[in-house]
Amino acid sequence: MSHIRGIILEGYSHAGKTSVLKALKLLQAQDESSERSIIVLSEHYSQILNNVHGEFKCLNRDEHLNVLKERVNMLRQLNEWATYLGPDASKASRGIFFILERFHLNHRVAFPVDSLHEIEKIENELLLLGAKCVLLTVSSENIEQRMQSRTPHEWRNKTKEEIRKSADDFLHTQSELRKQSSLSILPTIEINTDNKEWAAYANELIELLC
Repeated sequence: MSHIRGIILEGYSHAGKTSVLKALKLLQAQDESSERSIIVLSEHYSQILNNVHGEFKCLNRDEHLNVLKERVNMLRQLNEWATYLGPDASKASRGIFFILERFHLNHRVAFPVDSLHEIEKIENELLLLGAKCVLLTVSSENIEQRMQSRTPHEWRNKTKEEIRKSADDFLHTQSELRKQSSLSILPTIEINTDNKEWAAYANELIELLC
């Protein structure tokens, strides 16, 4: 018997992952019947590029696979403990709800030509743990505005060419994420976040898990 379920938030920077994550946490906290045990891991615990003591370090394929395996193993062990305790408990008292940010699709896009065996094993285990994936996207005509709205000071001295290049990178990565989501074993839905209706998106995702 599984006592666990969760959501994986994927998408390029500025697509709204952090805003949806915050809305999900708030929605979960407001539901008295929901799981009391909540595990929320931001992208800093699963992404490929990390700021390590002020320097950026990019994990290679095997290093990143090990990170993902460790995170999934933690979730599996917690679910096994809940199962070991037996069925005589409510969903709220024993259930586990998790949110992961930048996970398997992040890996697939970074290493598209490598063997899929290991990442598919991870996806299969996530599937058994009740995971569903959402890919957050932004329409092409809104990308430049979205990128600049969060940190406007970083864009003030950028040229039009630099801004356009960043937008093109956004579109390319978003297209690759969409492609990899169609190849993934995990069920994935796509949500366009142009309207920034974070609470509505969170509600849609909770309903997806029911």
